[in-house]
Order: sequence, then structure tokens, then C-alpha cells
Amino acid sequence: MSSSSPSTSSQKWSAARYAANADFVPALGQPVLDLLQPQSGERILDLGCGDGTLTEKLVASGARVVGIDSSPDMVAAARQRGLDARIMDARTLVFENEFDAVFSNAVLHWIKDDPDAPIAGAFRALRSGGRFVGELGGHACVGAITVALVATLERRGIKNAPAWIPWYFPTVEDYEIRLRRAGFVPQSVQLLPRPTPLPTGMRGWLDTFASPFSAALPDEERDGFLDEVTALLKPVLCDSGGNWTADYTRLRFAAIKP
Repeated sequence: MSSSSPSTSSQKWSAARYAANADFVPALGQPVLDLLQPQSGERILDLGCGDGTLTEKLVASGARVVGIDSSPDMVAAARQRGLDARIMDARTLVFENEFDAVFSNAVLHWIKDDPDAPIAGAFRALRSGGRFVGELGGHACVGAITVALVATLERRGIKNAPAWIPWYFPTVEDYEIRLRRAGFVPQSVQLLPRPTPLPTGMRGWLDTFASPFSAALPDEERDGFLDEVTALLKPVLCDSGGNWTADYTRLRFAAIKP
């Protein structure tokens, strides 16, 4: 059966599917690590560690790292790498004044219902002088894909289809305000267009990330829905050689807890 209303919890994470269709997410996370500049001996919180691909790089720098993620499947995959990974909601962090840095990649845009909560939690978790460095989807991220998803839901009779958009993609101004309101001093906040090749095409991407939209429909309609969205996007995001590119925009930031 379809859900009667949108829910941020309708995104289901599979570590195997993510590795197959979205390995570009951690692969493209290196610039955020460079911005963080992790130091040996530092204690770092990886906020939304996923399967631990980037967490491993933090550990390789000599830092002592705790990874948290709300997905049991992702945490299990991170633990298989030998990482200290814990199941925890980014909106309800339990740490206080114990980390030198909080790092986050491709997670914070999923917390649409309360984007301030993880920022406040990161502030609490940090020692004075600690830094909060991360990257999330920014304003207009996957704009064409979102329009296609919403339009196709509407064509299938879903009322108020935009309510099923699960993402929060802030502007620079919006995120700076949120960081300051939590007590942070922003060092840099940038919006970066990043067209991103999709190794398994648009259908693989939709299988991985579009379940919150599919949740609006009965089970038997969901495959047809994603096929329709893929066909709608083909003239815009697929080249003559059959290669797909997603219209990503990232918001990258660094802030200090005074």
C-alpha cells in the first residue's frame, strides 16, 4: 500500500545497493577531507558515516574516529571494516564537549524536518575551538531530477506531490544563518555546481535515492514510475553515448566552535 503522507524515514538504505550505484558519493568526498585536515591523535565524529569509506580515510590520518549512522545496514558494513560505528540519529546526538572535529559528507540534506538539530548536536559534541566541516546538497541540487519525480507523481494522481521531496538543499545565506544561530563562527560556506557521472545510469540512481517518492505509490506501480521518470530525464541528462550525468550542486562549509 502507498503511504498516506510523506515521511523522512521512507528512505531505506542498503549498503550493497549503495556500493553498487552510489560509490561516487564517498569518492567525491576528498575535497571535504582536505578542508577538514584531520590530524593524528585528534578525536573526530563522522556524522552519517554510511558504510565507512570516508571514515577509513579519517582513521588513516591517525585520528581516533567515532562514526554514527541511523541505518543498521550501513553501520554493520562500517563495523566490518573494523571501525567504531554506532547506530544513532543525527538529530539526537548524545556527545558533549568531547571531539576536536565533526565531519559530515552527503548526509545533512536528508534531515529536512529539522535541519537545525544536527548542527546543534555537532556544536554540543565539540570542544571549544573544535571545527565542524561538511558537505551536503545545496540550493538547486538535482533540480531536473526532482522536477521529473514530482511531475510524474502528479501525472499519477498524487496531490501535493512536492510534499514528498525528502531533501533540504540550502542556500549559502540560509546555512550561514543556521550555523551562527547554533553558536558557530562560519569560516567558509560555498555553493559548488558539480555535474556528476552516474556509473549505473539514472535508473540505478533512482533505485538508490528515490524511495521517498516511490512511497507515495502502491508497490505495483513503483517500477513503472521510476521507468517513466528515467524516460522523462533522458533528453536532458543522458548524452548520445548513453552516459548519464546528475545535476548536483554541493554546499561545502567549515565553521568553528568559539
